[in-house]
Amino acid sequence: MLEFTDANFDQEVIKSDIPVLVDFWAVWCGPCKMIAPLVEELSAEYQGKVKIGKLDVDNNPNVSMTYGIRSIPTLLIFRDGKIADQIIGAVPKQAIAQKLDSQLQPA
Repeated sequence: MLEFTDANFDQEVIKSDIPVLVDFWAVWCGPCKMIAPLVEELSAEYQGKVKIGKLDVDNNPNVSMTYGIRSIPTLLIFRDGKIADQIIGAVPKQAIAQKLDSQLQPA
């Protein structure tokens, strides 16, 4: 599982040649802790197909402000440097997997 930051976001996410799932979270966020293991599992299952990582909103305010993150957990899926989909709140693993699968289809 990758750790995205204000410093590496452009390189790791915007310039990625495969879809990227960014989990916006914070240490104090209960629902974030609930979905963390699911995101971890998906990271292993989609290895090589989707880049998956977390971004701590408290430590990386620039990216959080740029994308208007107001509630966490928020999962943003980027494709070709743009937001392709989003999930807000704690959702089942299958719901996240469906959104990822839709990004793996040819455009």
